Amino acid sequence: MLLFAHIDLTLPLEDPILKFLLILVIILAAPLILNKLKIPYLLGLIIAGAVIGPHGFNLVLRDSSIILSGTAGLLYIMFLSGLDMDMSDFRRNSWRSLVFGLYTFCVPLGLGILAGYYILGFSIYSSILLAGLFASQTLIAYPIVNRLGIARDKAVTIAVGGTVITDTLALLLLTVIVGMATGNVDDTFWWRLGISVVVCIIIIVFLFPLIAHWFFKQCSDNVSQYIFVLAMVFLGAYLAHLAGLEPIIGAFLSGMALNRLIPKTSPLMNRIEFVGNAIFIPFFLIGVGMLIDYRAFFRDWESLEVAAVMIILITVAKYIAAWLTQKSFRLSKDQRTVIFGLSSAHVAATLAAVTVGYNVILGHDANGEPIRLLSESVLNGTILMILATCIISTFATQRGAHNIAMNNAQDDEEKAPAREDHILIPVANERTAEELVGFSAMIKRAKDPNGLYALHAIDNRAEDPNNEKRGQKLLDIAATAAAAGDQHLQQLLRYDVNISNAIVSVARERNITDIVMGMHQRPSGMSAIPAIPGIPGTSGPGIGKMVADVLTSSNITTFIYCPVQPITTIKRHLIVIPEQAEKEAGFQDWLRRIRLLAENSGTKVILFAAESTLEHLRPRRGRRMPANIGYVAFDRWDDLPSLEHDLRDDDCLWFVMSRRDRVSFHPAMNRIPGYLEQYFAGYSHVLLYPVQAGATESRYM
Repeated sequence: MLLFAHIDLTLPLEDPILKFLLILVIILAAPLILNKLKIPYLLGLIIAGAVIGPHGFNLVLRDSSIILSGTAGLLYIMFLSGLDMDMSDFRRNSWRSLVFGLYTFCVPLGLGILAGYYILGFSIYSSILLAGLFASQTLIAYPIVNRLGIARDKAVTIAVGGTVITDTLALLLLTVIVGMATGNVDDTFWWRLGISVVVCIIIIVFLFPLIAHWFFKQCSDNVSQYIFVLAMVFLGAYLAHLAGLEPIIGAFLSGMALNRLIPKTSPLMNRIEFVGNAIFIPFFLIGVGMLIDYRAFFRDWESLEVAAVMIILITVAKYIAAWLTQKSFRLSKDQRTVIFGLSSAHVAATLAAVTVGYNVILGHDANGEPIRLLSESVLNGTILMILATCIISTFATQRGAHNIAMNNAQDDEEKAPAREDHILIPVANERTAEELVGFSAMIKRAKDPNGLYALHAIDNRAEDPNNEKRGQKLLDIAATAAAAGDQHLQQLLRYDVNISNAIVSVARERNITDIVMGMHQRPSGMSAIPAIPGIPGTSGPGIGKMVADVLTSSNITTFIYCPVQPITTIKRHLIVIPEQAEKEAGFQDWLRRIRLLAENSGTKVILFAAESTLEHLRPRRGRRMPANIGYVAFDRWDDLPSLEHDLRDDDCLWFVMSRRDRVSFHPAMNRIPGYLEQYFAGYSHVLLYPVQAGATESRYM
């Protein structure tokens, strides 16, 4: 017994190790247990927080450590919602988010004012502030849609954008009403508020991307990049706080600002989501649960009356807003359910508003008791309302999101290509291995973690015993880069008579669909290799003999990539396509890769082609193309250096080549490697050699 005499088990727990251990056990056990009961794990974490909190068994106090972690978790949720958005789709549907934001603000506002003034008998200022509580909402159920992989669904985009709008309006309303109730509103108030909000938004939206782009180009350390992102989130939140907005607005804007620089298939995105879902967000949900006081149910009838009115009216108002949005934009019932679920929960902005309103004292009654802008019954009712709306939100979002995910899975199966993605990445250079893996992840389906193969080939006549060690080191670098992006990569170390033969043999053995190779760098002073007959562009600095042999011996879509800068910092991909490329057999194969690149990276993709070819590149009826793909009529193949005028800093230039002298061949293709060295050496570039059959019939559908 003496061994454990120094252990203090008095409640609440004071030992930080025991407190942290208890919370980790809850985070681990809640999903495992509740999944079997078909209860959303988010609700389980909230209930667990109520059980262990000061109003439950008093195991853990809601002290500064819980508040700090919970605040970080809330900001993380808003940041992820901005980071996960399809920005091209958001721009296209931004007016839908605006309309939903107005619906979900005005409907609860109107019902709240009527309920507060006529049902509960509050003053007009108190009624308006109560209505502001009704209008605000928290994306507490966002992790559900993120886990189910529908974060880029139209309904989620509308709900997330609308949440920012309604929370901003609700918190501005809070600021104005408190100022009017206390007599602090004058002409300078409006100027000060308007200027601070505009300056905050401009700094986050325009300055943050420039700073992040510079940092990511200068720093490749994984830990430093993650810490930098966290710093930007909290800086954005603090700037919003200084401007008189809620910090969650700044966190969301930070996510939108960094959206394009952190592709969803990148290792950095994987780290951000992993840490948030494992630590920060569960801490926030447990902290929300600690606010719930079950004794408020029995404290007084007025609190119960206020809570009942709030819960019923908020649920009805949010459902009406979701229903109006569905009818306005012809959404499905499941999408309506997701919008309703995401907009139902009231935590962050609601707590901020009720706390401010409770602390505003307008005077004192005859007994000396303070007359508050929002009474204690509203404060108690808000706590009950938080519990009820969180339950409604999690169940509604779970049901709607699950149905949408199932429908999307069925659609993916129907539209899936006949062959699975199998991308071979020959690696021979430590400096480019990670970039080749990152490029390969960008052009494959994000939902499929398999299909990457890294190969290092060794000449079997070489006698250097260190060759195998160097090769294994390269493969380990490639595997680590893939694992960081939540991708599985198979390592292949092969001895063969030459490297090109090893690549071609593995391609046949593994049913490879695409090859991604680094561009050959010709040593200074070395003359160019002779052109390979029938393979345009094989004479020059970018194509070595090994690559030329691979192109000659195989008929697989091949990408030859020269990464001048990290692929995550590229702002535009300019893809130059020859006339009649649609008549080649591999047209659909590489076009699908371009679509995946646009979806996974979020970067602007511009297709340069003749008008006749653009007709086949543009989406046909019934087929949706990413909104960030643009189309430019191009007929300057005889003057390719003029493309230099179209290029900007941080562009990547692509040329779609031809393997044989078929219908898409153009004589200028033979001069492209020289152009790359002379005119485009400062830009990342790709030579794309598609599959080409013996005949020229089109495989375009």
